[in-house]
Amino acid sequence: MVVCAGFMCLAQTAFAAQRFGQDSAVYVWMVFCMLVAFAIGFLLLARSRYPRATFVAACVVVLVFPYDPILALMALTALLARRNDMKTTVRAIVAGGFVTLAAQVRDALRPPEASIWHMVFAKPDTGSQYGTDIIMLADDRTIVITAIVAALLELAIATLAGLHIRSRALASLATAKADAADAQVEQLKTTIDSQQLADAIAAEAHDTLAHSLSLLALNASALQAESKKLAAEAGSLDAGQLAGQASRIADKTEEIRKQAAGALDEAHSVIDMLRHPEQAKAQLAPSDETSLTRESLDALLGDARAAGMRLNTWIDIQQLGQLNRETGKIAYRVLQEGLTNASRHAPGAPVSLELTVNPTVGVHAHVSNPTNPSVPAASADATRPAMDSKNAFRTGAGLPGLAERVRQAEGTCRFGFDARHAFHVDVQLPWVE
Repeated sequence: MVVCAGFMCLAQTAFAAQRFGQDSAVYVWMVFCMLVAFAIGFLLLARSRYPRATFVAACVVVLVFPYDPILALMALTALLARRNDMKTTVRAIVAGGFVTLAAQVRDALRPPEASIWHMVFAKPDTGSQYGTDIIMLADDRTIVITAIVAALLELAIATLAGLHIRSRALASLATAKADAADAQVEQLKTTIDSQQLADAIAAEAHDTLAHSLSLLALNASALQAESKKLAAEAGSLDAGQLAGQASRIADKTEEIRKQAAGALDEAHSVIDMLRHPEQAKAQLAPSDETSLTRESLDALLGDARAAGMRLNTWIDIQQLGQLNRETGKIAYRVLQEGLTNASRHAPGAPVSLELTVNPTVGVHAHVSNPTNPSVPAASADATRPAMDSKNAFRTGAGLPGLAERVRQAEGTCRFGFDARHAFHVDVQLPWVE
């Protein structure tokens, strides 16, 4: 572009100087214009950083000096490619068109020997360089009209080139933004997936470890009570009674050891999920031990009773094998969380557990216990006002997390205290096969 612009400016100046004598002041001006033309093409190097200023300077130079309009047209293309507002586009096209027409008509109106357009229409082998007068093959009107048409074509080409470059740049920018947005979406998706997995692992750890440790604490309390009783009555017991008491303490100690080993295994399982997140989803999937089945329910209630929990149950189960395992896992966690909370916050208090499972009702689970061991447990049909997560002071992280899982399964979860200070956890899940 620099070379092309410089060459055309030199050519126009060389032709324009033909009509002036070497001793005239105008000829000196033409020599100056020739010298400037050698460097004027370098003006285009500023088109990227200063497109508007480059275009204005190019238009002024073409009008002041006897230069070809290609310099202004190249600057016009650069300006249109880098500025996309309508006002600048229209003004630049109008100004570029005026400069181009002025420069081309200016050359067409010069005498034949000093005009490039006249040389285009001159008869071959005629002119001063051949020692004859130049013979024109077209009249001046035709030459001027041709120059005007050429100027308009040049303006159209420069304009379309600038708009094409602009559209490609905008398309590339839009593509880059779309790619960046896609990358951000993927990153957010990965973050959300990781957070959801972390939440699932945390919930699993809370559900399993908290329940095991609560049973462990219950057995430890029972063992402590047995030990104190043995210490207090040791003097009044015979050998057989002492042996019986010692045997019960040994059995309780063995049960605590087994529960501690189970809790340790569960802790190792959670640690493995943290170390190998890619395998965690498979480990978190519902299984016979973590979903609501007759066997898992019997084991859960049996462990609670074995730990010394006074448990009253009312269970009505129908077509349990057809229940979706994901829903069954949530239901199992509801019962587990209710029993865990009761053992932690009201040890020794009686616990009432209701469970109804059938296609008509769905899954309805209710666990309640008095907060004061001296207060009897609320009956199954007791009123439960103000059961809300906002008024429960012992919710910890388990119940709100459980409520969120129930909500995601399109169920309802309420927990809190009734008027008699009994704590209730009430969950309703839809039937999903």
